[in-house]
Amino acid sequence: MSDFTVKELIFNHEKAFRADKATGVEAIIQYHLTGDEGGDFVIDIKDGACTVEEGTTDQATMTLTADGRYFGDVLLGKEDGMKGFMQGKLKLAGDLNLAMKLTSFFKMG
Repeated sequence: MSDFTVKELIFNHEKAFRADKATGVEAIIQYHLTGDEGGDFVIDIKDGACTVEEGTTDQATMTLTADGRYFGDVLLGKEDGMKGFMQGKLKLAGDLNLAMKLTSFFKMG
């Protein structure tokens, strides 16, 4: 990993959010990360804004479960999230169409 913790990368979603790519999108995304850099995070996208909080929600549009360090590498572009999904390293539940679009909503790297 780089000098960033997974938590820092997730909270960076707020700054990296591209409102122009998420016009009309309202979604609540639950990240459930396991392992050394694990934790639970709620990403709320609505009204052209993105907020991140630690914790859980029972109103998630989509839930992503992965090892924290692995997911950090996906966010940094070192790992391919789609490949990880196919290999079972990254699990998704809920709105899979949203999952396909999610990366376009953020400037990463």
